[in-house]
Amino acid sequence: MQRKVVIFIADSLDNAHKFQQVLTGFDVDVVAGSSMQFKKLLSQNPNHDLVIYEVRDDALGTISKVESQLAENGSAAMLLIVSEKALAEFRLPMQIRSDFVVTGASAEECSARIRQLLWPGSEGTPGDYIIVDNMTINLATYQVKVNNEPLDLTYLEYALLSFLVTHPGRTYSRDALLRRVWGFDYYGGSRTVDVHVRRIRAKLGPVLAQRLETVRGVGYLWSA
Repeated sequence: MQRKVVIFIADSLDNAHKFQQVLTGFDVDVVAGSSMQFKKLLSQNPNHDLVIYEVRDDALGTISKVESQLAENGSAAMLLIVSEKALAEFRLPMQIRSDFVVTGASAEECSARIRQLLWPGSEGTPGDYIIVDNMTINLATYQVKVNNEPLDLTYLEYALLSFLVTHPGRTYSRDALLRRVWGFDYYGGSRTVDVHVRRIRAKLGPVLAQRLETVRGVGYLWSA
């Protein structure tokens, strides 16, 4: 059996060092370089199986560019390394199989993400799927589909929706949602929850949106 080929792209020494150690635990061939070398490495390794790409500046633009290049070159998967500050507008690519880790993620988590992308088939157990009417949430791949069509959700929109859906019938205040979804280090106002709820409702459509209820004076709940 031919060995898997991984193209690793990073411009920071921290991620380069960590993933070098992580990838030594897999029986794969690794080709590493900087973002400036990415296009060249793609052409030199047309039969690659996975691209691990560190996203630095202009996250949306970078991801879109990389996604287009990979979609043109075949069916390889992609693992993105993104910073926490980029999560507010982060979207997983829609044209290729992909996943992500946040900068600073443990070596164990990085290994698990790589394993799922290189050897798919075991990452989607029945417990990973939540089905509500015509909506399916895949907790393993962070994807939501309505009528079998993927929704273009940011990471935080996905995180808020999946949290409420996995805790149906329970009302959460805006502050509680900020702690559970945004994390303790978030310093913005609680009204950001309202903004994300409005966006989610618009993307879900009128029928599913009714399940995301506003509890006046308290917060939000997902109606089972």
